[in-house]
Amino acid sequence: MIQNLIKLSLRNRYFVLLIAIGLFIWGIFAVRDNPIDAIPDLSENQVIVFTEWMGRSPQIIEDQVTFPLVSNLQGIPKIKNIRASSMFGMSFVYVIFDDNVDIYWARTRVMERLNYAQRLLPQDVTPTLGPDGTGVGHVFWYHFDAPKMDLGDQRALQDWYVKFALQTVPGVAEVASFGGFEKQYQLIVDPVKLQYYNVSLMDVMNKVKANNNDVGGRKFEMADMAYIIRGLGYIKNVADIEEISLGNYNGIPVRVKDIGSVQMGGDLRLGIFDADGEGEVVGGIVVARYGENADKVINDVKEKMKDVEKGLPEGVTFKTSYDRSTLIEGAIDNIKTKLIEEIIVVAIIVILFLFHWRSAFSIIIQIPVTIAISFILLNAFGLSSNIMSLTGIALAIGVIVDNGIIMSENAYKNLSDWQNHQQNKNP
Repeated sequence: MIQNLIKLSLRNRYFVLLIAIGLFIWGIFAVRDNPIDAIPDLSENQVIVFTEWMGRSPQIIEDQVTFPLVSNLQGIPKIKNIRASSMFGMSFVYVIFDDNVDIYWARTRVMERLNYAQRLLPQDVTPTLGPDGTGVGHVFWYHFDAPKMDLGDQRALQDWYVKFALQTVPGVAEVASFGGFEKQYQLIVDPVKLQYYNVSLMDVMNKVKANNNDVGGRKFEMADMAYIIRGLGYIKNVADIEEISLGNYNGIPVRVKDIGSVQMGGDLRLGIFDADGEGEVVGGIVVARYGENADKVINDVKEKMKDVEKGLPEGVTFKTSYDRSTLIEGAIDNIKTKLIEEIIVVAIIVILFLFHWRSAFSIIIQIPVTIAISFILLNAFGLSSNIMSLTGIALAIGVIVDNGIIMSENAYKNLSDWQNHQQNKNP
């Protein structure tokens, strides 16, 4: 069969050459479309289900949240394994799917089952899906350089302006905030005053919650004019909370400021983010989506940050904490340099040993064509260009040219034997 294939190729050499050129051009486009990353993504094909129920012990979380979720998620098709973890106030369920399952199909199946499992969970407990990223999806970290702005204002700027802008970049799954203080209204209640005014703590909570709301009305016509009636009740500052009425005492309204004090403060923190030992900073982590081109996502995020920076307060700028594109570009450039060096060395050695440029050219031309075909196969199998895949191509160059050298030497030997036979036959 191999002999027939060789004969067919020799008889249709121009057709074979045309196929090689076509594969080489296809490979060039495949190189452009292939995702680029520094390291291969070997993480499992998983969907994370996160549930928060603050103030509950790990055992209660395990019994009332984690166990019902795990037992109901087991019926999803194409599941390899389910792992779960319960901790104080939080539950994590990791649904591991088969490697050939589309991640968004898996997320849809999990969401369908969560709608059914919701009825088994405690009231006001809602499970949510984690971002469609992986363990190596943290491709870019940034923080603010804002010496004249406090950490609370920086965190508000990050959560309500920068985060929303960067999440619109294609390929970004999530922008996670870190550092600073999450602003919140804090009501410090005096228990003695509660007892004096005969107001319970639950009454205070319900009244504050009920007053932080807009009330819808209807259209009212008067003197040929139409007016829309509605009640504005959203809290905008500390004074709005202080003026909320909780009841009355001997005909006198009891307000929030009568039973305690209201202040702006920060949420409880479990850690801080320090930059180079120079103090706390506020920033965000950009998480790339599953299977995205990490290098392209990082470049798009940088371009978006240039536009976002125009709307930042005076004196506030971005600083890069971690940028994987440096590692990506360094790894890719190093591999490219080694590939070029190997091609040059192989070309010189083949020419010196064979001393026939046509035979050497037939061997050398296999290298770029084979590399181009390799990228076509990388795209077909959904693999990215990284240190592992490109290093494998570099190591395979010796094998690529080996068959060409053997075939050339065999052809030389057969031609030499044929020439000697002809000379002996016709002296």
